Amino acid sequence: MSERYLPLYRKYRPQTFKDLIGQENIVKALTNAINLNKISHAYLLCGPRGTGKTTTARIIAKSLNCAKGPTLEPCGECPSCKDIANSTPIDVIEIDAASNRKVEDARNILEKIQFVPVNGRYKIYIIDEVHMLTTEAFNTLLKTLEEPPENVIFILATTEPHKVLDTIISRCQRFDFRRITTEDIVARLKYISEQENIKITDEALFTIARSSAGGMRDSLALLDQISVLDADKEITPDDVNEMLGRLSFETLFDLSSAITDSDTQKAITLLDSVYNKGNEPFQIITNLIQYFRNLLVVKNCSDRKIAAELTQLSEAHILSLKEQSQNLEPEQILYIIERLSFYSKEIKDTTNRYLWLELCVIELSSNVKFSSYSQLLERIERLEAGIQDSSVPPVFARAKQPEQVYFQTAAPAVVKETVAQTSVQNTEKELSAGQEETIEHNCVQEIQSGENPEPVKREEPSQSQQSAPSQHTGTDMAAVWSGILQNITSIPSRMFFYNLSRPLELTSEGITIAFGKEIFVKQAQDNSKNAPLKKAAMAYFGVEDINIHIKLVDEKELAQAAAAKPVINKLERKPAAPVLNNESFSEKEEEEESIALIKKEHPQAAEETVHTMAESYQPDLENSTGDSGKKNDVPINISDRSRMVMELFNGKFID
Repeated sequence: MSERYLPLYRKYRPQTFKDLIGQENIVKALTNAINLNKISHAYLLCGPRGTGKTTTARIIAKSLNCAKGPTLEPCGECPSCKDIANSTPIDVIEIDAASNRKVEDARNILEKIQFVPVNGRYKIYIIDEVHMLTTEAFNTLLKTLEEPPENVIFILATTEPHKVLDTIISRCQRFDFRRITTEDIVARLKYISEQENIKITDEALFTIARSSAGGMRDSLALLDQISVLDADKEITPDDVNEMLGRLSFETLFDLSSAITDSDTQKAITLLDSVYNKGNEPFQIITNLIQYFRNLLVVKNCSDRKIAAELTQLSEAHILSLKEQSQNLEPEQILYIIERLSFYSKEIKDTTNRYLWLELCVIELSSNVKFSSYSQLLERIERLEAGIQDSSVPPVFARAKQPEQVYFQTAAPAVVKETVAQTSVQNTEKELSAGQEETIEHNCVQEIQSGENPEPVKREEPSQSQQSAPSQHTGTDMAAVWSGILQNITSIPSRMFFYNLSRPLELTSEGITIAFGKEIFVKQAQDNSKNAPLKKAAMAYFGVEDINIHIKLVDEKELAQAAAAKPVINKLERKPAAPVLNNESFSEKEEEEESIALIKKEHPQAAEETVHTMAESYQPDLENSTGDSGKKNDVPINISDRSRMVMELFNGKFID
């Protein structure tokens, strides 16, 4: 009967320290410890799978229990060496922590640990995947692991050291295994292929090494699998890719070129061909992500040697990537990787995976040419240069129009008359989009033609005049007071001061106004009335701050100051309907409260307020009559606030 076939990764498992591949630092530390007889009671071996953790643990056990040992070169002939090589040792106990993770299993170890070794010098416990032990099992081993019997050694191996308790790690000598380089794996595979008479190209070995992610065991298992394909034919990289379900470099190059060239039809055709060969959608998109990652690395690495080390690609493939990357920017490649990653998550969770793969390729081949950051930055710079040169495109100029029309504090009379007439003439019919644009454009042109609306402002006095506050009496004080009131943008506040107060002193340092009733004084001192007045006075005198004094006087003194009553222009109402329609609720409450208070406490002033404010809207009322010749109760284009005030004053329309 023929002997049972032994897999390559078991047949060529290293038996001594010198056979270990890619772990020179660890080999040096352990060999020195054996030579100096500084053997620790516990070791913790960490690292990725297939890097030699369990193999190293067995080599340590063989070196310590060899009949000629402790030695760095076990004989391999003594019973202890043979038992370890055949995985049937008595004094070396291997435990799989994944299946023996309970506290009872840990207690079983403690019961047997007291027995002395049979054939060797040490009883060695190798606990593989130790991170799988429960917290209770760890705590059970804690004291024994710190101070085991003299002839007991623990060797713990794990791929996830962060899951091991810190109290366990602190009691062990820790060694971190690194991934084996591609060159070391290729050299080892080439040696084994020669020993086993496997016909395979160096490119195929390179492909196997890259696919193993730094694990020697995975590489040997794949070589063992491929070796049975065809004994008479040399194995090529295409055979390896077909065995792994991976796309060849040439296929990925063609597919990525179709995507970056925005050739959607070619990209879909190639994708269909790849899918029909049996490649899974998730594997295809994973290969594309890795390909564009390598493309990004080559794009940003000027040294080919470094690029080859980072990408683990051959020289010819790196040259192809370098040429392809010249037509792409890093931002474009990053965008492609980000979208591929997004679709990879969608493909995992869907039943129709190929559909999502097609959507991914179509999106990338359609949009990648528009994702250049340099082009976007260049366009932004051109726009900024145009704005600085006042050569703003029409779309930007039109965006400025509402602000110019609706948010000026005091527009010229000509512009206001134009807006008012336009509003009245169109109350009975709807303007088309073209008519609205023409009217808005005409208003803007009138504002920009040289009559820029600005707050009413007094001319700056000379230095001699600034030395002492200027006093105003009679007609001069009325003119100054009128100028200040015209700068108050809130109509209720303006009419409140116009009808109920009289100026006593108006200077650039402070103004003093008088009221005849205490309730009006309190309301004038409130921030809702005081702040607009202060702002208007500062704008008129051209100062940064000004003092506002509110006084209470009797009716006689208030009557004596009546000569300073200002004249308010009838066209001082706000012409722009959009502002009225978007006013805040606080303005409605303010107007209702002010008018109700004036009507209650000062009936004569209230009637005068209604009459004065209604005159400014007389053209609107005259043009909004019905068929009977009588005025309509409510004009068509008024705001909710105006409608409320009309109802309050029995149809007398104010704003």
